[in-house]
Amino acid sequence: MEKRNITVTSREGMHTRPAAVFVREAAKFKSEVMLTSGDTTVNGKSIMGILMLALTSGTTVTLQVDGPDESSAADALARVLSGDSG
Repeated sequence: MEKRNITVTSREGMHTRPAAVFVREAAKFKSEVMLTSGDTTVNGKSIMGILMLALTSGTTVTLQVDGPDESSAADALARVLSGDSG
């Protein structure tokens, strides 16, 4: 299992467009993807779940990836969360 704390650095946070980019990227991997902010944990392959977290710029989120391609998935998804892609 890969677990990383990532700060959302995108000026706009994770609104609909970057959330959709994240979900599309997560769907490329077989691993289970979970995001946790505060006391709420959601499926990282669910756009509604990600939007429910209401991640704004500067928010720290925990990315947890578990499965056969967890390392590459965690790397790619961390880049999306930190605003390095999308």
